[in-house]
Amino acid sequence: MLSPFALIGFILAILSGLAELLSGLGSRWEWWHFRTGFVILRWAAYGGLAAAMISAAGAVLTLPGRRRRGFILSVCGLLIGMVIFGLPFSWWQTAKKVPPIHDLTTDTENPPAFVSILPLRKEASNPALYGGPEVAAQQHRGYPDLAPVTLPLPFSQAFELASTTVRKMGWKMVDQNQAEGRIEATDTTFWFGFKDDIVIRVSPVPAGSRIDIRSVSRVGKSDVGTNARRIRKFLKALREKDG
Repeated sequence: MLSPFALIGFILAILSGLAELLSGLGSRWEWWHFRTGFVILRWAAYGGLAAAMISAAGAVLTLPGRRRRGFILSVCGLLIGMVIFGLPFSWWQTAKKVPPIHDLTTDTENPPAFVSILPLRKEASNPALYGGPEVAAQQHRGYPDLAPVTLPLPFSQAFELASTTVRKMGWKMVDQNQAEGRIEATDTTFWFGFKDDIVIRVSPVPAGSRIDIRSVSRVGKSDVGTNARRIRKFLKALREKDG
């Protein structure tokens, strides 16, 4: 006879997994507000944890040699439930470790400013203006590695390299003004569809060209490290192409 623990645990794991997937996609597709998506995500995680616990009990009750069946089903439910709970749990843990900021730049004293993207941010809950010394201090504590890149290239080549890198990163180009050394783009996260705006500044310096970048989320107090990862990825790509 199939153990009810095995069956219930597996079904709950599948339902929780679907809820977790839709929590973000529903926000991206504008079925509901992203904060509603976060609520769904939280309860999906609880469901995954419950599924894992029920499936663990089912695995014990259906160990090979016992009368009830469903050991494989229980193991599957246990693994799926752990993954469903583990993903948001890891995000929550990360959110506790990183600064609660959403505006990061390689130049906190004179951050690159948005121009062409400003109309796109008119309904954004986060301002386009930099938060000043308080935000800068939090960034320096949490992300001390973020710094501009100086390339041994003339200004025009460095600007073209930055533009090419933006396209290869998959960001949506909004504007590129070589006369001002400014590039603006938008990146959309895959799951929840959050839009983050990027502005890049290329400046001629005696050693070649200096490249600064700023990445800002349109919504949310904390970006859980997303903007920092984006900046690091861009700067790494620049160094690799220059090398």
